[in-house]
Amino acid sequence: MNEPQAGELNPTREDFAALLEESLEASSLEEGSVVKGTIVAIEKDMAVVDVGLKTEGRVPVKEFTLPGQEATLSVGDEVEVYLERVENALGEAVLSREKARREESWVRLEEKFKNGERCEGVIFNRVKGGFTVDLDGAVAFLPGSQVDIRPVRDIGPLMNTPQPFQILKMDRRRGNIVVSRRSVLEETRAEQRNEIVAQLAEKQVIEGVVKNITDYGAFIDLGGIDGLLHVTDMAWRRVSHPSEIVNVGDSVKVQIIRINPDTQRISLGIKQLEADPWEGVEAKYPIDTRIKGTVTNITDYGAFVELESGVEGLIHISEMSWTKKNVHPGKIVSTSQEVEVQVLEVDPQKRRISLGLKQIQENPWIAFAESHKAGTEVEGAIRNITEFGLFIGLDSGVDGMVHLSDLDWNRSGEEAIQDYKKGDVVKAVVLEADAEKERISLGVKQLSGDPLKSGDGLKRGARVTCEILAVMDRGLEVKLSDSDVKTFIRRSDLSRERSEQRPERFAAGEKVDAVVTQVDAKTRKVSVSIKALETVEEKEAIKQYGSTVSGASLGDILGAALDEAKDEPDDAEARPKAKTKAKKTAKAKDDGGDEDEAKPKAKAKKTAKAKEDSGDEADAKPKAKAKKTAKAKDDGGDDAKPKAKAKKTAKAKDEGESS
Repeated sequence: MNEPQAGELNPTREDFAALLEESLEASSLEEGSVVKGTIVAIEKDMAVVDVGLKTEGRVPVKEFTLPGQEATLSVGDEVEVYLERVENALGEAVLSREKARREESWVRLEEKFKNGERCEGVIFNRVKGGFTVDLDGAVAFLPGSQVDIRPVRDIGPLMNTPQPFQILKMDRRRGNIVVSRRSVLEETRAEQRNEIVAQLAEKQVIEGVVKNITDYGAFIDLGGIDGLLHVTDMAWRRVSHPSEIVNVGDSVKVQIIRINPDTQRISLGIKQLEADPWEGVEAKYPIDTRIKGTVTNITDYGAFVELESGVEGLIHISEMSWTKKNVHPGKIVSTSQEVEVQVLEVDPQKRRISLGLKQIQENPWIAFAESHKAGTEVEGAIRNITEFGLFIGLDSGVDGMVHLSDLDWNRSGEEAIQDYKKGDVVKAVVLEADAEKERISLGVKQLSGDPLKSGDGLKRGARVTCEILAVMDRGLEVKLSDSDVKTFIRRSDLSRERSEQRPERFAAGEKVDAVVTQVDAKTRKVSVSIKALETVEEKEAIKQYGSTVSGASLGDILGAALDEAKDEPDDAEARPKAKTKAKKTAKAKDDGGDEDEAKPKAKAKKTAKAKEDSGDEADAKPKAKAKKTAKAKDDGGDDAKPKAKAKKTAKAKDEGESS
C-alpha cells in the first residue's frame, strides 16, 4: 500500500478551488437552459422535480401532456424542464415543462421546415383570422383559409385532434410559426386523384353522387375525385338551371366526356347516354315546312321554340313581324305559348334551326305594292318625325316615308317640316313601293304640280308679276304671285339705266313686272329681271312703231303718248288709250319723219312723179294737186279727226308740195 504524499495530505487553497469548480461544472444549473430532472413527488396538479444540487421546483402536471389528453406521470420519471431561476423567494427553483418543450420543438421544427417535411400538431384555440396549433410545445398560427380545401363551417370535429400540418413560415426571433392543413390535404388528394384518374377513361359510364350544384352545373363525386356535369350536358333540351335535373345527394349515372391529364379535370354528361334527337333532323323539318311548337325561352334577339324534346329552333326578332321592327320579342310572344312557325334554315352540324313567324301571315308590303301603284293618293297619321322626314302610317300597319325633299316645292325641307307634328293626318302621293326592301316612298309636294315646269306656264321669257318681300343693298327678294316661287332680283337687273339700279326705289309689299331669264327644275332655281323686261318692251315698240334708223328713238316714239297719259287718270282703262295714241304718233313719224326732212324728199318724189307722168315739170303740179285732194277726201274730208288731218297734210307734202 502506497503511503500518501505530503502534498496530498495537506491540499492547498488553489487545489480546493479547482476541485470545487470541477464539481460545479459537472452539475451546473444555468438559468435559461433546459436541464434534466427527476419527479420526486406528485401533489394534486403539481409535480415536484429535483434538478440536482438539492434544488427542487414545482411544475403543473398539464404541461407534461398535449391539450385534450390526460397526463401519465409517476414518481421517478426523468423529464426535461426549462430552468428560469435557480432559487426564488421560497428557496425553490422556477421550472417550466412547456418552455422546455418549446425549445426542443423549435429545434425539431426548424429541421423539418428546412427539409420540407410535415409535422404533427393539435388545433386547440380560435383566434382572429384563424386558429392556434400546438406543435409539441411550439405554438403556431393556422390561417382560416388554410384549414381545408373548401371553406369549413364547423371546426368542432377538428379541435384537439392530432393531425398533420405543413410549415409555411418560421421566424424564431419573433417566435412566429405559420402552418397549413390545406396543403397537406391537397397533396393527399393529388395522390388519390392520380390513382383514380389512371383507372378512368373517356366514354366510360360511371356512377357518382351529386356533391354540389351551381348555376352552370353540378359537381359529381366519383369516389375521391370530382367531375363537372355542365348544364348543357344534362339533357338535349334547354335546361334553365341544374336543379331541374339533379339535386344534392342524388346518385346519378354519367358518362365521362373528357379528361384533362394536365389539370386532371373531368367533364361528365348525362344526355350522352340517350339517343341524339338531332340525327336526321334535316329530313324531319324540310325548309318552308310549317309546324307548331312551344316557346321555351325569350331573349332580346328572339325566341326559342321547342319542336320536339331536345330540338329547338330560333325565331329571330327580324322574322317575328312584318311591321313591328323595334319591339321586344316578349311583346309578340310569351313563354309556354304554342305558335305556328315556318322552317327557314336547318344546320345539323351547328344544331341550329331558323324559324319564321311572320311568314305564316300575308306580307302587307306586297299587298300594298299591288294595290297602290305609283301616283296613288293615300292618307294617314304621322307616326314619327325624324331629321330626314316624316313616317306616315298606312293600310295594313305599314309605314311610308316622306323625305324632306318631297315636302314642298319652294321651301327647304327643314323649314317645311316645322308645319307638321306627330298625330297629324296628312295626304301624300305614292312615289315608289318596294316590297322586297319593305320601303314605301311618299311625297306631299307632288299633290300639286311643279311650278317650275313649262307645262305650268313658268318658262324662260315669260312675263311675271313679283311681290317684293325684302329690299337689300344687293337687290330685291321677291315672290312670284302666280306660283309662290321665291327668287332674287340682282341690283344690276333692276333697270337698263345705271342711275335707276337703286333698290331703295322699291319697298316691301310692292309688285313689279319682270321677265323670267332662267328656269332650272333640278336645282329649283328661277331668275327674273326687270332690265330684261324693259329690253323686250323696247324691241316690241320699235318693231311695231318705228326704228332708230329713221332718227326716232323709243322716247320720241312714245313721247307724245306719255305726255298725254300724264294728264289722264292712271287706271286700267286709260293705259290702252295712251298706248294707242302713242302708236299713231309713231306711225305718223314713220310715214313722214321730221317736217324739215320731209320737204326735200317730197320735192324729189314730186319731180320724179311729174317726169314719169308727163315729162314736163309744169304738168306734174295739177296731177299732184288732184291726187292730194282725192287722198284728203278718202281719208275723211272735213269731218276727219285731228290725227287723220295731220297724216293727210304730211302725205300731201310728201307727194307734191314744193318748198
